[in-house]
Formats: sequence, C-alpha cells, structure tokens
Amino acid sequence: MQNLLPFQSSSSFFRQVFQIILTETNRYFHQYVSSRTTGSTSTQSPDITIEEMYKFFLLLIQMGHYQHHSLKDYWSREEQYGTPFYSNVMARDRFFHILRFLHFENSDDPPNNDDPLYHDDSPNHDDPTNHDDPDYDRLWKMRKIFDTLNNKFCELYNPTEHLAVDEVIVLYKGRIVFRQYITKKHKRFGIKIYKLCDSLGYTYDMSVYLGKQRQNATAQITATHRTVLQVIQRVEGLGHKIFMDNYFTSPALFDDLFQQKINACGTVRHDRHEMPRDIGPKSLKMKRGGHSDTSQGNTMGRSLERQTGCVHSHKHARSPC
Repeated sequence: MQNLLPFQSSSSFFRQVFQIILTETNRYFHQYVSSRTTGSTSTQSPDITIEEMYKFFLLLIQMGHYQHHSLKDYWSREEQYGTPFYSNVMARDRFFHILRFLHFENSDDPPNNDDPLYHDDSPNHDDPTNHDDPDYDRLWKMRKIFDTLNNKFCELYNPTEHLAVDEVIVLYKGRIVFRQYITKKHKRFGIKIYKLCDSLGYTYDMSVYLGKQRQNATAQITATHRTVLQVIQRVEGLGHKIFMDNYFTSPALFDDLFQQKINACGTVRHDRHEMPRDIGPKSLKMKRGGHSDTSQGNTMGRSLERQTGCVHSHKHARSPC
C-alpha cells in the first residue's frame, strides 16, 4: 500500500463500508415509501448511487473545516455565506435527502431474531430488543459497519513488533446509554474505545465499551482482563510485545498473555488483587532509579525515580518500563 495515492489507500479501507451504507440507506428509503398510506410517491428521488454517497461524505468532511450556523447556509446565495463548492458538488435537496434516510443497518431486522436463545421460556429472552438482556448488543445498528472496518484494519496491514493497549474517548455529546464522562480526559464526554495500536500509531484492532459488560467479568477474570484478551486475539502466537498502563495490568493477565506467546510490560497498582505484597510503597526501600525483582512467573519491579510499578514477562528482553 506504500505506492498508493491517498484516495486509493482510503478506498481500500472504506469501499465495502460505503457499499453497506448505500444499500441500507436505499433500503430504508424504500421502506419509508412503502409505509406511506397517503400522498404520491411519483416525485420521490431515485436510488442513491455510490458516487453520490462518496460526494455526500466528502461534503460532511469539508463542513468540519468551515462551519456555518446551519446546513442550509452552505448552499446560500448570499454573498456573506455563499460557497459555490457545495452546490457544484451536489444539489442541496439531494444532500438533505441522503441525510434524511442515512442508515447503517436494516431496522426491520434486529439481531438474534432467529436465535433459539430468544425462543425459550426465559422471561429475559422473549424479546430480541430486550435492553436488560446481557447478550443484547447496544451497537447492533452500527455493528456491521464497525466489524467491517475493524477487519479491514487487520487485513491490509501487518503491525510492528511493539504494540500498546489503551483506551480513548471519541468526543460525542448526543444521547446514548453508553456515553462516558471522564473528568481527567481532554474530551470528557464521549464514547470509550479500547484500541490495540502499534509503535507507528496504527490502529490494528478496537472494541467499543458499551456500558457495564457483565458477561465479560467472571470470578477469575476481570472485565479489563477480558477486554485485553479480546483485542489481542489477532496477534496471538506471533511473538509481539504489548505495553499497557495500570488500568489493565495484572499478574493473571500477564500469565494469560505469556501462554499466547505474547510478552507484556506495564505500570501496576501495587494494591491490585494478586499483586505481591512485597512491592508496596512501605515494603520497598531503594535508591533513586533502583528496582526490585520477584519470581512469581513474571518479573516485577518498582522504580523510586518514577514512583510507579513495572511488570514484564520474565522472558521479555530489555523492557523500557
């Protein structure tokens, strides 16, 4: 992909995504037309083409660089508002037609309709749209798009040896049940995404936090432990080295990663469950820059210079922690 032009490169990632959006948008328009009981449909616009869908998103991206008070102002003929670029690319009414019917999934076909799980005698499984069911997918209207893009990230790129697992907040102030508010983040309101990135910043895999994920946590494995195991599935057994912060790090997780031939390194919280008690702040007395090792399957140390713990697999060479 190194010799591809920017548009060709982006098209490799998003061509299938745009095709899904095109299909579902046209489907939703026809569902709307067929549901109308009054009025003529003879003046309705024909199906949207893939070229129009590309232009639609092109205009959306451009609008982010030059903001008006309302969308209609982009097509205004007033001298102080007028921008001929938008009207030259697409007629205003056509743009609003696509925006009105923009869809990413078939709303008439919610998930698990055919799953036997939803046809048993359990009161929690009699409705495929039961939001209280732990198996309900809160992202189902975007799931096809999300999974398609995620698969493309892995299909078209081989990551570097060193990877990192971390969480990011995508700014979003709309109404959604799994929106997060994190005071310490620059973007305090938004959607939390767990990502696996390489040393060049490339996102190789990702997972959306959909609220309290009860099915992820068990008596033996925490939700963060399970999250890391999910995002590293595509690199299991390939000998990568993964870095993380103390939000994820735990001895049990590092043991599991080592079984998958993945060496790991990360800062730790000394009071986390299963952490050796002899690496706490009251137990270690070292000079600046010193470290202490234990042998519990993993090598653990604490640096007074950084005032934070460091854990790495015992076969991990020259950890930079």
